[in-house]
Amino acid sequence: MRLIALSVVLVALAGTAAAAPVERKHVGNRVSEDVPEIPADLLERLNRYQNTRGAALAGWTKDGCLLIGTRFAETNQAHRVCQPLGMREQLTFYPEPVAGLTPAPPQAWRDGFVFGKDKGGDEFSQLYWFDTQTRSTTLLTDGKRSQNSGVVINRDGSLLAYASTARNGTDRDIWLRDTRAGTSRLLLSAGGSWTPLDFSPDGKELLVSRYVSAAESYPGAVDLATGKREEFPVDGGKAAFGRFAYAQSGKGVYFISDEPVAGQPSEFSRLRFHDPASGKLEVLTADVPWDVEDFALSDDGKHLVYFTNEDGIGKAHLLALPSHRPVALPELPVGIIDGGAFSPDGKRLAVTLNTSTSPSDVYVIGLADRSLVRWTQSEVGGLDTSKFVSPSLIRYPTFDQIDGAPRTIPAFYYTPAKVPAGRRLPVIISIHGGPEGQSVPSFNAGTQFLVNELGVAVLVPNVRGSTGYGKTFLSLDNAEKREDSVKDIGALLDWIAQQPELDASRIGVVGGSYGGYMVLASLTHYSDRIRAGIDIVGISDFTTFLTNTESYRRDLRRAEYGDERDPAMKAVFDRISPLRNAARIRTPLFVAQGRNDPRVPYTEAEQIAKAVRANGEPVWFLMFDDEGHGFRKKSNADYFGAASILFWQQHLLD
Repeated sequence: MRLIALSVVLVALAGTAAAAPVERKHVGNRVSEDVPEIPADLLERLNRYQNTRGAALAGWTKDGCLLIGTRFAETNQAHRVCQPLGMREQLTFYPEPVAGLTPAPPQAWRDGFVFGKDKGGDEFSQLYWFDTQTRSTTLLTDGKRSQNSGVVINRDGSLLAYASTARNGTDRDIWLRDTRAGTSRLLLSAGGSWTPLDFSPDGKELLVSRYVSAAESYPGAVDLATGKREEFPVDGGKAAFGRFAYAQSGKGVYFISDEPVAGQPSEFSRLRFHDPASGKLEVLTADVPWDVEDFALSDDGKHLVYFTNEDGIGKAHLLALPSHRPVALPELPVGIIDGGAFSPDGKRLAVTLNTSTSPSDVYVIGLADRSLVRWTQSEVGGLDTSKFVSPSLIRYPTFDQIDGAPRTIPAFYYTPAKVPAGRRLPVIISIHGGPEGQSVPSFNAGTQFLVNELGVAVLVPNVRGSTGYGKTFLSLDNAEKREDSVKDIGALLDWIAQQPELDASRIGVVGGSYGGYMVLASLTHYSDRIRAGIDIVGISDFTTFLTNTESYRRDLRRAEYGDERDPAMKAVFDRISPLRNAARIRTPLFVAQGRNDPRVPYTEAEQIAKAVRANGEPVWFLMFDDEGHGFRKKSNADYFGAASILFWQQHLLD
């Protein structure tokens, strides 16, 4: 899964106590320690940058409108747009953000969409049905402490499948709902993390997959009448799989996999077509040396669009069906393509486009005339977008070698448009989470503020373990190799020191989740070379993290990090965890956290803040009682963004 880099402005971690007790302040839902009052002039200066928003495609409605998610006031809500640059009609109105919008297929017996909503970022999302005709909302799931997601709907809308932890709170099972009767039943409970993928056109089977890790999953199909599950063979015994979907004719399936090609190992995920009747397996993207991330099929069965991730840039490719002949598309802006959906008549394709200088918006492509029409135009706070900065892609050498030559690490490099002669720029390194994620050159208002307003250079690396660069690169940080990714940051510090325009004495690091761990680990190793760090919802001790993360996530995370119950792995965790090495952190630290975080519990933030403050270092601590793994409410994100800038001003830019 690609993860867009956490905003460089949205970065923080927490502090604790040295000799004297630290005053903990409570203001509404906000808890803080040692965070100064935000100056009014900074808030005013940030205001326009914090009033940007984007629009993301969810799909088409039966009447040819687009269903989108976009922020209104505090949170993301569902909206409908029925013509290019038309009015955004808001459909949901909740204090909590809605997500996972899934519209009913055009042939469905009723019109509407499914959405998910949690409470305070706890990620125990419940599923709801929004009925377009009555404008009413119906709860579909148990309404308790369960996580529900991964909705798929069959062709006539009579069946809905979803993944849920409702049975035991640990395993993610597959449930089946009869939408006419309004009843749900447990379809598959085989242990592990299962996801529904697609109904067969006749509504008799459901494609499913069991996820183990970013490098391993197991697909199959379930007979809806008998519950019998068929496991699909996996070439090579182990592989990563992405989307699976039946051909519209029902004769064959399209899927994404990094299984071997012609007996040769495949570094990247390819788009494939399998016809069970003939046994034919066709690799449709064998000549593309990058991952295929997603695809979509038109309801008329005439086209397929697939999306590749080429060095962090999104590309769209259209095929005619059933011939698989390439069809030309219009030139799209260089940036990120996030999702695509064909119109009910199959004549248009909607996509979400995001670039480094413009937030996400929805465009519609006419397949016959290759037209490209913008349907939404999101706000950028009244700022002049021509002054926004695009990054360059650099590669720097790291500590190990490939075939006798230094391995290189890709990074996106933002610098101010005009730098006075002789001036050396302070640098902020922003590290993505995951770790199975990837930073891409998407729009980031915080980055633009740092570069344009404060004259800071920003480097966004994709250290080993990132997705998008092949399965070998993905595995280079697993288990006992965890600190090799930290060494990649050390190599970036070396690269910075060699650049005449950069000031190696003023370097800050910021990151969230796993990126927060990377911040803390970098500070334990390179405190003499890093001026300050911001840790957002970061892991501070792998053993306490794996012990306290929600039960449905533990085995998934053990597959990546290692198993803390294994004494040998526990010894590695004791050696590398930042909390165990906190005495080596001799730099100011800002720790930010959501109280309801089910992934990285808030205790990870509190314990590292306390330990680093005991070193006598300044530690700012910030926690929101109504947030989880990140900050989704605008007022919280704005406050955190302003506090982050103030932290950089006081500890990096002084």
